[in-house]
Amino acid sequence: MKTWVAVASGARARLFESSARWDPLREVADLVNPEEPLPARALKSDRPGRSVDARGGRGHAMQTRVGPKEQVARRFAKRVTAELASGFNRHAFDRLLLVAPPHFLGLLRGEMAPALARSVGGELPKDLTRERLARIQLQTRMLACPGTAPTGPSGEGPDPP
Repeated sequence: MKTWVAVASGARARLFESSARWDPLREVADLVNPEEPLPARALKSDRPGRSVDARGGRGHAMQTRVGPKEQVARRFAKRVTAELASGFNRHAFDRLLLVAPPHFLGLLRGEMAPALARSVGGELPKDLTRERLARIQLQTRMLACPGTAPTGPSGEGPDPP
């Protein structure tokens, strides 16, 4: 069973694949959100739009329900989910593990089609996007097989025979 691991945050998403439980992860994509480093003030105009009430009275400022940072995060979640859906539709994986901070995890779930959502075999609410591959692999192995931890001398796999 081929597994994909999506390690994501609002700024970056790294996609890995593995053919078997103890096989090393191989990075298949690294997506970067070009809008994320921008400060919130750079993402919106300097003043909110104006509205006039139906009776022709004075106008008032309109407030956005979703802030600019949230809009950026939602767009990136949609992009990441589209990449995951593309891999799923190509039968590149059977099982998906999600690793992301809690809020971004919720955004990813909200963008998933039902078939892709059913392929999710586990979730870890952490931001590991800046971690080394060895740490990501250790965390996702424990996620993939709860109750079993790697026992090798390096902590990255089983002891050699």
